[in-house]
Amino acid sequence: MAIRKIARMGHPVLRRSTTPVADVSDFEIKRLISDMKDTLADAEGVGLAAPQVYVSSAVMMFFVPPSRAAGDEGVPLTVLINPGIEPIGEEQVGGWEGCLSIPGLQGYVPRWQRIRYRGLDEAGVPIEREAEGFHARVVQHEYDHLQGVLYPERMTDMTRLGFAEELMRHPMGDSVEPE
Repeated sequence: MAIRKIARMGHPVLRRSTTPVADVSDFEIKRLISDMKDTLADAEGVGLAAPQVYVSSAVMMFFVPPSRAAGDEGVPLTVLINPGIEPIGEEQVGGWEGCLSIPGLQGYVPRWQRIRYRGLDEAGVPIEREAEGFHARVVQHEYDHLQGVLYPERMTDMTRLGFAEELMRHPMGDSVEPE
């Protein structure tokens, strides 16, 4: 339908917890999801949450390209409404993250290695999955947006925050890949 402008770090909409969606069949929610799909494709990202397009509703979407998946298969575009996540186990791993709301920067962020997530798809059908690796990372990143949290707040070492272009030229020992 339409490509929406993406809110950048500093805008108050990114600092608020979202409101649960009461009716997934509501026209405004359907339009929001359609616009978010267009916006995500245009921005060439792997995930987007409603606050990033200035809407404080509990809606997020993501996909995992085959090149970033734990196996040979990726995860198709998934819409999650009113999601919840829980860690599986105690293990956390660090990884480089970028964000459409923080253009040009990347940071090394610890996340749960394995999670279980649940929510409703765009038709209102319940989804429950387990995820690990990059799949788990992108779900946690987008879920954080619904809680008003940006990835720099999860970082434990701010010396590992930098411009993606510089990090590609001067790696810090871990692979740096744009998101």
